[in-house]
Amino acid sequence: MKRPRIRTFFLAPLVLFALFYVALAVFLLVDDNAVAPLATPLAKYDTVAIFGASGTAGDGILKAALANADIGEIHVITRRATPRIEAGVASGKVKMTMHQDYLDYSALHAQLAKLDAVYWAIGTSSVGLDEKTYGRIHVDFPVQFVRQWLALSDKAETSFHYISSSDISADSRMMWAREKVRAENTLFEIAEGSRLRVIAYRPDYIGPTKEEANLGQNLLYWFFAPVGSAVRATQIGQAMFEVTARGSEFANGDRLGTRSIIRYSDAYESRCSLVSGVLP
Repeated sequence: MKRPRIRTFFLAPLVLFALFYVALAVFLLVDDNAVAPLATPLAKYDTVAIFGASGTAGDGILKAALANADIGEIHVITRRATPRIEAGVASGKVKMTMHQDYLDYSALHAQLAKLDAVYWAIGTSSVGLDEKTYGRIHVDFPVQFVRQWLALSDKAETSFHYISSSDISADSRMMWAREKVRAENTLFEIAEGSRLRVIAYRPDYIGPTKEEANLGQNLLYWFFAPVGSAVRATQIGQAMFEVTARGSEFANGDRLGTRSIIRYSDAYESRCSLVSGVLP
């Protein structure tokens, strides 16, 4: 008599989880919460920069940017080259600059003045890092960049797109969560009242581009994607471009979670399909 009870004890939570998982997946599948088509002319973003293009998210942003006909020139600021960066350079669309000190951008002033939008994907795991080092990478690096960019740019409108993280709060017990919030708030404050808009993206799991993902990463993506908790790195790039193109529709300080990232990625793909004459 004991064995069935023990088996029920262990199986019940799994059954409940499976039911919840399936119900959420079905809900998202039938949910028609699509983004309204762009009603105004596209905001200009012919010249952009990508920071962190050698990493998982940045590689996806670069892949999407290379396929984006609205972008004419991509400045990749990086510490190391990758096959995709080198292919972009060979195509003539990418201008690669090897850069080491992300607290000093004086060598990049000529490039910074030309930029319409910046996509920031520099980041690292908090494992093994102390709070000061993690904060320097995730807060000090982008904050110093934005301050210098604002001082140099005379563009009427610019935007800075920062990859943050989901499930973060200022009072979190996790150091990395507090630092990500500190980065967002500091960047928003710097841009307040200026011609710059800072938009934060808060994805859950980021799946690498299909050609870069290994089996384990694909399994994680396939598990989380049906319930709206995973995005491909290329989807982040597409969402960023759609947000950029929509201009003043987004205000400084706006934040996009995983589901919003997916929605704007879908809107970008639909718009590009209509422009090319191919139905989505």
